[in-house]
Amino acid sequence: MLKQRTPIWFMMSLILLLVLSACGQSAKTNSTTADSTNAAADTETKTDSNAASSAETSATTEEELVTYQSDAGEVQVPKNPKRIIDLTSFSTGYFVALDAPVVGALSGAMNNKYIKDQLAAAGTSDLGEEPTPEKLISLKPDLFIVYTGTEGIDKLEQIAPVVQITFGKRDFKDLMLEMGKLTNREDAAIAWNANWEAKINELKPKVQETVGDRTVSILNPYAKGLFVFGHNYGRGGEIIYGEFGLKAPAKAQAEAIDSGTGWASISMELLPEYAGDIIFTSPWSGDTTDPKIVYDNTLWKNLPAVKGNQVFQLDPTSDTYNDPVTLEGQLQFITDSLLSAK
Repeated sequence: MLKQRTPIWFMMSLILLLVLSACGQSAKTNSTTADSTNAAADTETKTDSNAASSAETSATTEEELVTYQSDAGEVQVPKNPKRIIDLTSFSTGYFVALDAPVVGALSGAMNNKYIKDQLAAAGTSDLGEEPTPEKLISLKPDLFIVYTGTEGIDKLEQIAPVVQITFGKRDFKDLMLEMGKLTNREDAAIAWNANWEAKINELKPKVQETVGDRTVSILNPYAKGLFVFGHNYGRGGEIIYGEFGLKAPAKAQAEAIDSGTGWASISMELLPEYAGDIIFTSPWSGDTTDPKIVYDNTLWKNLPAVKGNQVFQLDPTSDTYNDPVTLEGQLQFITDSLLSAK
């Protein structure tokens, strides 16, 4: 799960577009100055009422803005945002779960099988992976969501308020509450967390009884070996280790979980030390390496989990996410898989 960064060329284009937009507005203002002056006498009697109306509009605008404590400081945001653009990809599912209006999202989120239908039904625009300034402006957002450290935040702020969140700072339940607070949907966020806890409390004893003392691994082949994933990096880790409390092999526990990183990279030769009695796997979505380099290897084929048909295939793209809607989809698959691992 990699953080998205806005490329420098994109921000330069945004600067240019904003400048041109400002110049166009200036020209329009100058061209209408003479007409406005000639009409001054006709509008003089309306000045007081217009001023009152303007003050009322300003007051309404102020009432609709609230202070939100983002991970980069306080931000004035709409109390009820209506046109959110998410440039993190991995947060989009939170807004889907909260029924908050997302007008634009990156392609990764748009193609996530767990939320793609909801986004399509809502008319959310696919921004690609490198959204153009023209596209962002045309969507008329009232709120941007980005990761802290994203380049060009000051330019985005010229379009709409920008809320920065730090990747991995919170677990999914805490982030759900934060997104509920941000979108004025705290009750919905609290309700989702409570419903989730109820599901886990029902399923956890059944899963733990079936799995027993066996260990579980999450392994992704890639060009130089394998990634070993832990408790907070998607691919079901939040459920397997976090919610169900299942054990990882000792080395995977130390390097991918206890370390707090959520993942580790190993060479093929070390595979047996990190492979659990039960394995969840999928090709790594970050490169185009043929996973058969691992899956056809003798070391892989001789793993007890492989020989015993205790290997379960994750979706290489959608299961990388760990938002609430994705987790609901993963919960069913992971539970069914673990209960069948006998």
